[in-house]
Amino acid sequence: MSLPQKIKTIKQYSEYKLKEKGSLFLCICEPVQTEEEAISFLAKIRKQYYDATHHCYSYKFQNGSFKYSDDGEPSGTAGIRIYNAQNHFDVTNIVTVVVRYFGGTKLGIGPLGKAYYDSAIDCLNNSVIEQKELFHKIELSYDFALSKTVHHFVSKFKLIISKNDFDIRPKMVCLIRPSSEKDFSSELIVASQNKVVITQTEEFSYIILDSI
Repeated sequence: MSLPQKIKTIKQYSEYKLKEKGSLFLCICEPVQTEEEAISFLAKIRKQYYDATHHCYSYKFQNGSFKYSDDGEPSGTAGIRIYNAQNHFDVTNIVTVVVRYFGGTKLGIGPLGKAYYDSAIDCLNNSVIEQKELFHKIELSYDFALSKTVHHFVSKFKLIISKNDFDIRPKMVCLIRPSSEKDFSSELIVASQNKVVITQTEEFSYIILDSI
């Protein structure tokens, strides 16, 4: 599955408290990169708020994968509502947990679902949302005599240099927009007379463009 060119996600941890008929809904949002990170964060929250009645959540990633849980609440009242709140802001690479402390009064299906949705909406609304762009990682190896040529095309196609090694042959690790990869490679190969080795990797990064 191809990855999206741009994504929106939150900058950092955020939380929001909502009270409804005695029940406390504490919503917590955290940026994550992998499912392992999301699961680890959930375990941390469960341990921190061990005395809560429910720990409902939703997490989703840029590749389209997601998971949510009602954690004992009536089906459809919690996890999907949190997931819908995430979709409202079109954010990804995020885990959102709503910790509920039951206040003694049952809310009913409709109001309960609204409380979970509203707590997640308000938490995300108070978060700093960033837009990020997809970059692929490539490696360049070349002779010192070609340094000027390589740097010219790195600058022309606005690559981000993440690592420079100067050994017998210089090596450079760069981040490049997928849309520029083909033209960059073909132009550099022609200009260097095929003396620059360009290695594609499986690695990628999302780089911040701006805050919304």
